[in-house]
Amino acid sequence: MTVLRSALLFVLAAVLEIGGAWLVWQGVREHRGWAWAGAGVVALGAYGFVATLQQDANFGRILAAYGGVFVAGSLAWAMALDGYRPDRYDVLGALVCLVGVVVIMYAPRGN
Repeated sequence: MTVLRSALLFVLAAVLEIGGAWLVWQGVREHRGWAWAGAGVVALGAYGFVATLQQDANFGRILAAYGGVFVAGSLAWAMALDGYRPDRYDVLGALVCLVGVVVIMYAPRGN
């Protein structure tokens, strides 16, 4: 259950961070207004708290592993909301990053 909880926290963090950055982008670059940008700032702030809910106490490990989730999540977000179509190298790179997440976070450790 802890792996499932950890994975769900990573997904929530990705939605908040990527979604927050996207909202800021929409507010500023796409001229949708400061309300969009402000909502993005709130989401980005919430993302910062979600990482603290991971069971592992090592900040560096959590952030490094989350980086892989961020990469894959960013491509998925771009596909879903911006019509982006990744090529095979985008997909391969995202898969490599997700394998890295599994190795960093869930490999058996003696400590």
